[in-house]
Amino acid sequence: MRQATYTTTRLGVYTALFDAVSARNDNKPPSFVVKATIGLTAGAIGAFVGTPAEVALIRMTADGRLPADQRRGYSSVFNALARIVREEGLVTLWRGCVPTVARAMVVNAAQLATYSQAKQTIISSGIISDGLLCHFGASMISGLVTTAASMPVDIVKTRIQNMKMIDGKPEFNGITDVLAKVIRQEGVLSLWKGFTPYYFRLGPHTVLTFIFLEQMNRLYRVYVLKDSSTGSSSL
Repeated sequence: MRQATYTTTRLGVYTALFDAVSARNDNKPPSFVVKATIGLTAGAIGAFVGTPAEVALIRMTADGRLPADQRRGYSSVFNALARIVREEGLVTLWRGCVPTVARAMVVNAAQLATYSQAKQTIISSGIISDGLLCHFGASMISGLVTTAASMPVDIVKTRIQNMKMIDGKPEFNGITDVLAKVIRQEGVLSLWKGFTPYYFRLGPHTVLTFIFLEQMNRLYRVYVLKDSSTGSSSL
């Protein structure tokens, strides 16, 4: 449910905005800065739409670790969403929305803009034509950049979500306080601790996401828009 809401929205918004900007620029691809801005926008909208499902996901996965008398016992994601609204109010579905949106903006600016730019560069070089191999190479580059950009944000998000109360006060006072304490106590490289396994998880996910997205966009343009001249999406 989280992927169906968040990923569908972010990729749909990015593709729609990318095509709209290209159309206003005589079908020329936008600059990297514009691509990154589109990625930021798509990430923010996608994260906002996907936050309720993420709240349900976090609660359902954590339920088994709680004492028996504190477990919520949601029977499904739909039951979780309905009970959260009924028992705690509609706004609770967007609890933790700000750090979630911030992370999504960084991730999508890095992932989507880097993929588009890498694909454009590969095609322009003339070494590889627009096709499966090109999409694979561009998505591997995108996965690497996304891992480097998102890990510090992930660490901040996780520390804030798991912080304890010390003498009645929260452990951290915000994003900058988390970063400062982590760097001071653990070193700057700790922001990228676990880089290799993180990339091995994110890399295949990024590759498969863009390969399937490119093929579905191509089929949409050929069979729905009846544009036989377009072999691939303009992403």
